[in-house]
Amino acid sequence: MVTHEDVLKIARLSKLQIREDELEAFTKDMDEIINFANTINQAAVESSDFDHINRLENVFREDVVEPSLPSEEILRNAESQEDGYFLVKKRG
Repeated sequence: MVTHEDVLKIARLSKLQIREDELEAFTKDMDEIINFANTINQAAVESSDFDHINRLENVFREDVVEPSLPSEEILRNAESQEDGYFLVKKRG
């Protein structure tokens, strides 16, 4: 069973803020999700045909170097730049 402490720990690790009035609902929802996942894990599956539902393979193409726009033209619309690179504010 999922506890309030479990939900608060997951919220903290996920950098989410949960209000006290939301805690009970989140705890109930998370418990239902885990119970559902456990039900799926207990399902009896006798066939291994589901190992590869889609038998297609990825087809890759060779990388081809093509001409690009000049750096000056790309950076012309940049709000700020430094040494030929976009300069952006650090977030978080």
